[in-house]
Amino acid sequence: MLSKYFSRTEIEDFLFEEAALLDDWKLNEWLDLFTNDATYQVPATDLPRDASPKNNLFYIVDNRERLEARVVRLMKKTAFSEYPRSKTRRVVSNVRIEEAEDDRCKVSSVFVTYRSKMGHTDTFIGTSEYELVRRDGELKIAAKRSCLDLEALRPHGRISIIL
Repeated sequence: MLSKYFSRTEIEDFLFEEAALLDDWKLNEWLDLFTNDATYQVPATDLPRDASPKNNLFYIVDNRERLEARVVRLMKKTAFSEYPRSKTRRVVSNVRIEEAEDDRCKVSSVFVTYRSKMGHTDTFIGTSEYELVRRDGELKIAAKRSCLDLEALRPHGRISIIL
């Protein structure tokens, strides 16, 4: 979809920057990409894409406050599952502007996230759906939902990184 308010190049650059911040463990800078009322969700792998966290089990359902607490926890040495930190590499592709109006747009992208730790590499694949807004001339994430295209989480059955 073409938009006079957003260009695909601008959106792609923004999503690529988000991936780089996460890969470099610059989690506080990553948090700055979100609005104060933002949400971040990761539904369970057996749910349909339009499932609601109100009546379904999600791996992650965070508001801004919970997202900040998640970042604080991940940055501590006491975060057993991520100390020492995993090495990650994110690939973002197939970026599409689904809807756009004024200062708000809905965007989807495909992702592959590789996580290496203690001799094992996990691969997470899926689609991220964003609601982006323009605030003071900058793009911000008002909502992010990462839907995994996996039958199950393997081998450990948990997500200890941010997708």
